[in-house]
Amino acid sequence: MLLLAALVALAACGGSQTQSGSAAASATARNQHSTASADPAAAPGEGVPHAARSGGPPIDPLPPPPTALPVAPGAGSLHQTTALPSTASAPFHNAMYDLWLAVTTGNASFALPAFFPETAYTQVKAIANPQGDWEDRLWYDFTLDVAAAHAAVGRNATFLKVIAPSTLAVWVSPGACYNSDGYWHLPGPRVVYERGGETRSFGIASLISWRGDWYVVHFGAVLRSGAYGEVDDPQAGPGVPGPPGGC
Repeated sequence: MLLLAALVALAACGGSQTQSGSAAASATARNQHSTASADPAAAPGEGVPHAARSGGPPIDPLPPPPTALPVAPGAGSLHQTTALPSTASAPFHNAMYDLWLAVTTGNASFALPAFFPETAYTQVKAIANPQGDWEDRLWYDFTLDVAAAHAAVGRNATFLKVIAPSTLAVWVSPGACYNSDGYWHLPGPRVVYERGGETRSFGIASLISWRGDWYVVHFGAVLRSGAYGEVDDPQAGPGVPGPPGGC
């Protein structure tokens, strides 16, 4: 009996030492793995979240929607001046950007900052209902012309420049063209663009001034015989601005 008890005790001691040795070996292996992961020379991607080391290109956010640029906010409610507008100014650049955006998207509303303000028109025109004339004729015709220009130009054209010689500008005095106030008038500027490797252009029928800035007042045509859109003098190449004259 004494011999059997000694053998049992010896076996228990040996098993305890074996388990303790296994636990120590496991801890050592864990420490070695942790050290290897922290080593800068470890395998690429070690310890990096799976999504970050997938190797695929980054996902770009959706581009912002196009927006119109300001020309002269609130200027239409102020009084006219005799300042001759510049075609090299930021407001003119913004106006042409907005017009081009309207043409290439087919959305005339983008060009509203570039269009002669309704509040200015009510000061200029000596007619019975200038607000109604602005809404039902000027702006309505403009929307038709934008649709026509969009059909002709398309979405994938590239804007090149606007040809707008200031030498064609004339001052239209009060009393002319049913006006109660005067303004500068610039007829027939050319919008030049490229499509499919070919340079093309179209005209802007009429720009007029308000407080030293140019605005579109007639786009495809000054007068028309029905409710349809027009493109002013579309040409291959840059075309010729003008002719001078008009209101």
